[in-house]
Amino acid sequence: MKNHDLTTTPFTDPDDLENNVSNNRHFADVLSSGLSRRGVLRGGLGGAMAAMFAPLALTACGGGGDDTPVAGPPTAAPESLLGFAAVAKTLADTNSVPAGYTARVILACGDPLFTGVPAYKNDGTDTGYDQRVGDNHDGLQYFGLSASGQRDDNSSSRALLAMNHEYIQTLMLHVSGPTPNPRPASEVDIEVDCHGLMVAEIIKDGAGVFGAVVNSPFNRRVTGMTPIELSGPARGNPLFVTKFSTDGTRTRGTMNNCGNGKTPWGTLLTTEENWSGYYFRAAGDQNLRTPKVNASFARYGRSVNNTTAANSRYGWQTAGADDKYERWNTSQTGTSLDGSDDYRHEWFCQGFMVELDPYNANSVVKKRTGMGRFAHENAAFGLPVEGKPLAVYMGCDSQNEYVYKFVSTQNWVASDANSADRLGMGDKYLDSGKLYVARFNDNGTGEWLELNITNPAIAAALFGFTDQVEMCIHTRIAADAVGATKMDRPEWVDVHPTTGELYITMTNNSSRRVAPTGSQTQVDAANPRAYSDIFGGTTTQSGNVNGHIVRFKDAIPEGTSFNWDVYLFGAEAGSNPALVNLSGLSADQDFSSPDGLAFTQSSGLCWIQTDDGAYRDVTNCMLLASIPGTVGDGTTATLNYSGGVAVTTRVG
Repeated sequence: MKNHDLTTTPFTDPDDLENNVSNNRHFADVLSSGLSRRGVLRGGLGGAMAAMFAPLALTACGGGGDDTPVAGPPTAAPESLLGFAAVAKTLADTNSVPAGYTARVILACGDPLFTGVPAYKNDGTDTGYDQRVGDNHDGLQYFGLSASGQRDDNSSSRALLAMNHEYIQTLMLHVSGPTPNPRPASEVDIEVDCHGLMVAEIIKDGAGVFGAVVNSPFNRRVTGMTPIELSGPARGNPLFVTKFSTDGTRTRGTMNNCGNGKTPWGTLLTTEENWSGYYFRAAGDQNLRTPKVNASFARYGRSVNNTTAANSRYGWQTAGADDKYERWNTSQTGTSLDGSDDYRHEWFCQGFMVELDPYNANSVVKKRTGMGRFAHENAAFGLPVEGKPLAVYMGCDSQNEYVYKFVSTQNWVASDANSADRLGMGDKYLDSGKLYVARFNDNGTGEWLELNITNPAIAAALFGFTDQVEMCIHTRIAADAVGATKMDRPEWVDVHPTTGELYITMTNNSSRRVAPTGSQTQVDAANPRAYSDIFGGTTTQSGNVNGHIVRFKDAIPEGTSFNWDVYLFGAEAGSNPALVNLSGLSADQDFSSPDGLAFTQSSGLCWIQTDDGAYRDVTNCMLLASIPGTVGDGTTATLNYSGGVAVTTRVG
């Protein structure tokens, strides 16, 4: 999910820029080769789709544009399949749910998690956010809890909620909004503490209504200041040496936590997504750094800043000489050779997958460096197979970035799912393994390319890789070198609970064009759409405005080949059915910018959540329910653009 924070200082998020300047093939190029795509939401239930907890409802998503209809069992009405009726679009400031359902707030920004914390006033005077619910919730996981306070994955009456706090609304956190640079320390302390994540106990009352348990021994806040262990192969690396951790084994804080994941042994994996812009880098700093360090800064969107007030997202480095504010300046300010007297390397300590045990509020938090460093969106485990390695799938949420897979060295032992040493299981399965990046081929196949120093493409890269650990720190650069496929902002990925097929949302791409110029990318078979949309009657939006969802499947967890197709194209109902609305969405089905995605484990129902700026002149963001099919169940359509450009693709 991208940030929508309101600030008084202009700031361009580095992850909103085009940082991938490699010549690697874009997924759009793959699609344009004529690969056949599947029908949208086909499958055993006839392709029904509906929406819940949202202003938009999808009812019978049949299709449109198929050369030949796809046969299947009789289609039941969505209401009977899904248990609720569609919800109409609305721009009202409310959470709309189907008739017969009720939405209640369980935890809101500022709610106290511990006794002694004053009730939330919400007037800009509140403090103590290290003991309150943080700001701007994103990824959420449910961890069942037994009556005796033990892990119980089947509990529906008592649980722990682990929730990310991705970013902040600075205008709301202070009485008069944020003070311009230099920032007051009191404001910065609030803003840093509002980030991170929380664990809170919830329990049902006698009426069956969930409520939060204040001062539960499980309640916990992890903020931008919490000490965190650096774990895995890069632990102790020279690029982790800072004034805070002179041996490079620890750092502070986890920032811009977006999606998350749940491990088979019952811990949380939370992600560090758009963290790069939090850090200041002074003009001229590049003259003090090695070419390799400068190249890494640039590839992750943190080239040398200008000297204006907008050179970091919130200006936290301006709050004073205290160490906790100096750490937001990732420039070289000290005289040591190893960086132990400043925070020139602090920026390299961010961008990892972070593991937390929600059942132990005093447990250490660990950054799993072996899973790569990039703009992590979330993590999804493939179906565990006894005696086989575990596979974890991840997206890098930025334009033209990649899809990754981590495969554990250790083979899965089913009894480890119930181990009391949950972080020990993370050490076992997540600290040693192979890291891969995906390349999508024209014919519906793909390859997982290992990021290994022995790979000739990596060995020959101009970056100058010298050891395997560098794959963990400069992951994007290694992925460039092996020829991974550029994707349209890969966000949430999840695994179907019975088929094992993976679904990953591609939220949108404003750089897509029929006739690209500069750094823009051309339409192709996997990303065949480039169009213009008018927002609010005045603003033109261009590119792949509404996004799509890609689906793929590994034959075995440790395999290096897979099959893939496009599952669904987002679109407005009234858009051109031959060039934009390729899934044939109607006015009660259309949507834009898929972001979060998860499956109901018992039924395989696919839930899709939008992070939509493109359609919010018509409707609020939404949560959609869909019934998926299987990889490869589609037909062919050709998009004929002006100027003689034709793209063949598969749609429903």
